[in-house]
Amino acid sequence: MKHLNKKRVLVTGGAGFIGSHMVSRLLKLGSKVTTIVKYNSIIDSPRLNNIWRKINIIEADLRNSDSVMQLKKDSFDLIFHFAAYNHVGDSFKHIRENIDSNLVSTINLLNHGPKFKKFVHIGSSEIYGNQKNIPFKSKNMPNPMSPYALTKYASELYSVIKSRETNFNLICLRPFNTFGPYQSEKAIIPELVIKCLTNRSIDTTKGTQTREFNYIDNIINGILLIEKKISNHRDPINIGSNKPIKIRDLVKKIKKLTNSNSKIKFGALKYRPNEIWKMQADISLLKKIGYKQSINFEQGLKRTIKWYRNFLKVYINDRGNLNKLSEYD
Repeated sequence: MKHLNKKRVLVTGGAGFIGSHMVSRLLKLGSKVTTIVKYNSIIDSPRLNNIWRKINIIEADLRNSDSVMQLKKDSFDLIFHFAAYNHVGDSFKHIRENIDSNLVSTINLLNHGPKFKKFVHIGSSEIYGNQKNIPFKSKNMPNPMSPYALTKYASELYSVIKSRETNFNLICLRPFNTFGPYQSEKAIIPELVIKCLTNRSIDTTKGTQTREFNYIDNIINGILLIEKKISNHRDPINIGSNKPIKIRDLVKKIKKLTNSNSKIKFGALKYRPNEIWKMQADISLLKKIGYKQSINFEQGLKRTIKWYRNFLKVYINDRGNLNKLSEYD
């Protein structure tokens, strides 16, 4: 990706899971990276700890138009828009936060934010919802099944409307489920890994629903490849693997890879409201431009499990270095 060397790139949501991985990759590619955080403090952005001094930090809240106005004077070659409220299940309880974080933030960024040459909108596979046609193709009619999915779709639509109005270079992406180091334990794979590593009981649904899970490096590779080879593509582009797995099989696989003694209770939890039963990506466009996975699913799981073993030593261990910070007196 030599074309990104010395390019001015803004990453919104750069302290988040996928965004922080993108920031790290862009630095390695030689980009001049700026990211927006709610608080200009490394304490609030631990994912950026090892690169904090190598990037330009802007403290702003995209939900607030006045806050976004400070970016008016800036200009970028490229914006990756990752910032979002991103928990599907909790979105039923936090509807207003979803609207503000996913839709209002995008409106503010495009109306009151910086100048830019290219805008990459990061949507979600959740936009598809339940579909009769599997795998999901970008032409499938969206069927959002949660407030999260609805607001991500609205954000995508607004980006398209604004692109048509002002004719800016837009790419709309829909990544499928992603996992890897630094992901919040509210996501299913980190939650399962941590419970298995600590031999805690696992309560789950019957697990008949399917999802495809993509290691973070593969998702970042896909985003960067599309950005390099495609321009002015308002129709959404899937990024995934086209390799779904049942949730019950995922639970069993993680237990095996962690050598866990955890007890699994299938059916202990109800399916969430408006459960999506099958998710699978059509990635024909990705393949057409030369995309290949660099890390397969099991390799990604093993890397993730290794990282969370260290996570437990640092974050959860009472004798770990992080907890020693509390011994200031």
